[in-house]
Amino acid sequence: MVANLARSWLTWSAPAAAAQAAGHPLVALESTIIAHGMPYPENVRTAREVEALIRDAGAEPATIALIGGRIHIGLSDDELEMIGRSDHVHKVSRRDLPAVLAGGGLGATTVAGTMICAALAGIEVFVTGGIGGVHRGAQDTFDISADLQELAKTSVAVICAGAKSILDIGLTLEYLETHGVPVLSCEQDNFAAFYTRDSGFRADFRLDDAAEQARFIRTKWDLGLDGGVVLSTPVPEAAAMSAEEIDALTRQALGDAAAQGITGKAVTPFLLARIKALTGGRSLATNIALVKHNAEVGARLALALARSKRGSGAV
Repeated sequence: MVANLARSWLTWSAPAAAAQAAGHPLVALESTIIAHGMPYPENVRTAREVEALIRDAGAEPATIALIGGRIHIGLSDDELEMIGRSDHVHKVSRRDLPAVLAGGGLGATTVAGTMICAALAGIEVFVTGGIGGVHRGAQDTFDISADLQELAKTSVAVICAGAKSILDIGLTLEYLETHGVPVLSCEQDNFAAFYTRDSGFRADFRLDDAAEQARFIRTKWDLGLDGGVVLSTPVPEAAAMSAEEIDALTRQALGDAAAQGITGKAVTPFLLARIKALTGGRSLATNIALVKHNAEVGARLALALARSKRGSGAV
């Protein structure tokens, strides 16, 4: 009954609804990366290009956002433009969903918010740029992203270029281990670090093939082990930045944030924008490249998961 009530808040785009009705694999996409992660017009152009990559791979993209008191599963071109251009888009995580829906506001979903909405819609795969995590200095601030708690409880596979390098990646991985969230990697043994390919920390398991990844994930969920799975894949080498450069820029940007009194959920958008400015836009190009690559990996996984579901006779 509760699940049926929750699903009553969903509004499907025509392509997403048709794909779901046909049993065609869907890939969820967040909208915070559009509203708060990139400047206009690069944000909207990238969103459209990512959706096209997923369709070209044989799956259906479903960008998720809150519009007019409804959770939209799949956005039209006009809705993507609205999310990308508006200066008044709420950043929506688990805590914010009731307020933005009840108030009828415009909301862009974070990793956690998108996972919740994707699970309501029955979408198993979600592509993002990088997950949130334990922030540097969290021993003093207790600043830990709600993404990590969501990964521990919501059964969606999250494809990412690791965790954002502005975070404490070691503590982020420790947190995920404590909460039983498997961290997979493909294309390399180590967990990725968003702008840079290698965080210096090993993932739990390396699985390069989409069918292997799907078997792992399907086995986890078939066993009743609720919660997400992280699949890390590195930014393409041609677009990667050096760890030394990003670390120095992150320290500078963190100092700027502290000096301006920026805290809470405003920190990540500020840091991304500050690093973009400090790199003369090179970090934005890296961000776009990694999101596109993640989309290709996620689409292959969605197709493999759909095949594994049919093969097992699951419903």
